[in-house]
Amino acid sequence: MERATKNFILNLKKQKREKSLLFLDNVKIIKDAVKNNSIKVECFLTSESTLPFDDLGYKTYHVDAKTIEMLSDTKTPQNVLCIAYHNQDVVKKPTKNFLVVDSLQDPGNVGTLIRTAKACGFESVFLVDSVSVTNSKLIRSSVGAVFNIKVFSMKKEEFLKFAKVNNLKLLCCDMDGENIFSFKVNSKVGVVVGNEGQGVCEDIEKICYQKVKIPMSEGIESLNAGVSGSIIMYQLSKDNLK
Repeated sequence: MERATKNFILNLKKQKREKSLLFLDNVKIIKDAVKNNSIKVECFLTSESTLPFDDLGYKTYHVDAKTIEMLSDTKTPQNVLCIAYHNQDVVKKPTKNFLVVDSLQDPGNVGTLIRTAKACGFESVFLVDSVSVTNSKLIRSSVGAVFNIKVFSMKKEEFLKFAKVNNLKLLCCDMDGENIFSFKVNSKVGVVVGNEGQGVCEDIEKICYQKVKIPMSEGIESLNAGVSGSIIMYQLSKDNLK
């Protein structure tokens, strides 16, 4: 382990501002990330004498605790940072249930949806005009699940073309839809969760074959996107979960 130079730290700060690198500061999330083919580890930084996990053969630099705090996005980092690049996988047609997130910018909600998708056995997640998969809050709120499921970032026009070419079967979450608790489906589907303010955009809604909703008491118009999407994904998957 060698000590990081001042110029090296300054260069990392620059790349952090430009969002060209991932700065992972949670041990569990780091362990999940390094197993993922879409992550290319650049190096590790630590203020301890050793890393809090087995040596993985990557370059490791010793820095002081203040440097860790400066580069981390959390108030109490775990004295280690994984510096990495994210490379998106080639987009392929899903073979199991999948999630489509339409124009949702809140990283906490998106992270929750990704975590639930993984828990429900969904194969992949399509982030359509949504928050970046490399957003640090999204990564933390998914508790590393973002590195254990295929996540694709796409523009709306790109996704529409992909959906039509591959004849994707899409379910739209909408308050005018069929009760999800009485809805039956016998094939793989994509659950489309839209922006809380405007819902699923018109272009994507048009290619959905069915709308579904969560019944609620009077006085509540809708649920948080992360909550409603999670309930619908679980309801569709519960019979296949052990």
